[in-house]
Amino acid sequence: MGDLDPDELARLRVVLARIARGLDRHSRGADLTRTQVSVLGTVVVRGPIGMGELAAVEGLNPTMLSRLAGKLETAGLLVRDTDPADGRAVRVAATAAGTAEHRRQREERGRLLAEHVEGLTADQVGGLRGALPALEALASSLKDAR
Repeated sequence: MGDLDPDELARLRVVLARIARGLDRHSRGADLTRTQVSVLGTVVVRGPIGMGELAAVEGLNPTMLSRLAGKLETAGLLVRDTDPADGRAVRVAATAAGTAEHRRQREERGRLLAEHVEGLTADQVGGLRGALPALEALASSLKDAR
């Protein structure tokens, strides 16, 4: 199987970024940054998590993560406490409001995506369906490269 040429790689990068930005812009609201949404999502999905592990997962330096967590805590979306297994370590957990906000955003992104997919032709939807395994493999490869 042939590799994508540089123009095709550029098109792929641009279209993936445009889709992500479009979904993000219409679902995250005005109060949260993209990074805050990502941190909140990781905390909701992984449950109470240590700040060190969260920094590694999110690819953030600990100082920046501490500031972000503070803003999310002030917004009532996260709470910080000491890790019961290691009193020197800090962990974060989502509040009920944080979990609800994460759910709202996820549902809004799903609704928005479904609405726009409905506007495509049957052939275009088939093309998307056929591309899913390759896109999933690409996402997995990029995640593992961290």
